[in-house]
Amino acid sequence: MKKNVGKVDRIIRIIGGLFLISLVFWGPRTLWGLIGVIPLLSGLTGYCPAYSLLGISTCPLEESSTSQKEG
Repeated sequence: MKKNVGKVDRIIRIIGGLFLISLVFWGPRTLWGLIGVIPLLSGLTGYCPAYSLLGISTCPLEESSTSQKEG
């Protein structure tokens, strides 16, 4: 799996996921808070299946080895 989630996007996903999971223990105390596992896992792994399907990537472009300066 190629990473397709950038640094800022990952931070937002992790914070949002933890917030949603916390709703299981505080707030309405329903199991709907477990939906936060999805953004948490995508933030931790750096891969989002929905981004792959839509052809989106928030990762910065990586330089290939052929584009480096010689010399």
